[in-house]
Amino acid sequence: MLLALDTATRQASVALYDARGVRAESSWYSADNQSVELMPRVTEMLAQQGVDPAALMGVGVAIGPGSFTGLRIGLSVAKGLAVGRGIALLGIPTLDTLAQATIGQRMPVRAVLEIGRGRYVIADYRVGRDNWQRASKDRLVPLDEIAAGVKERTLFIGELNAAAREAIVSVLGTGAVLMPLAAQLRRAGYLAELAWQRLQRGERDDPVSLAPIYLHTQPVAEGAGECAEA
Repeated sequence: MLLALDTATRQASVALYDARGVRAESSWYSADNQSVELMPRVTEMLAQQGVDPAALMGVGVAIGPGSFTGLRIGLSVAKGLAVGRGIALLGIPTLDTLAQATIGQRMPVRAVLEIGRGRYVIADYRVGRDNWQRASKDRLVPLDEIAAGVKERTLFIGELNAAAREAIVSVLGTGAVLMPLAAQLRRAGYLAELAWQRLQRGERDDPVSLAPIYLHTQPVAEGAGECAEA
């Protein structure tokens, strides 16, 4: 059994995952109260599923991009569980979780994350029937550059508020496919799926060294195992 934690933004989510897939999942909008909301959600989920914490084999956690406070809360809880129970710690880039939700469709994908003060983080992906690949680094952009560089019909997924949707459509028109509002939710079940894949490959991260990476000081390198916090 694997526990997944995503408190990268105010869209928080937790999930339980095993070989059968998602066992349970809970998502909610937090008004910056993740520090007091996270563990009660986890405890309730474990109890509801009848899962003893001793049965956990790993904990996956969003490592960014995202808010400074939100990421630190998730990482602190994940590291505490990993070290305290001697289980695997598995960091997952926030935008990769969004890409995981688009597997099965064939158009290019741009994942978007709102991080406040008129700033967004975007990353591009090529998606196929069974997997996805990064096509760009994470980039920190203002509102008017969310659609910059898009040359073909593209699916936009992630935290697309009204201003972001308007900015995208004003540039691309029918060349932009916007996910419905309900599909914008960044689900911990997809984060768990990515973490489970890493766990099955025998991978794990070092609790001492795993940390958010600040996008404005060190851009993310291309690849599924790296990301940045803004």
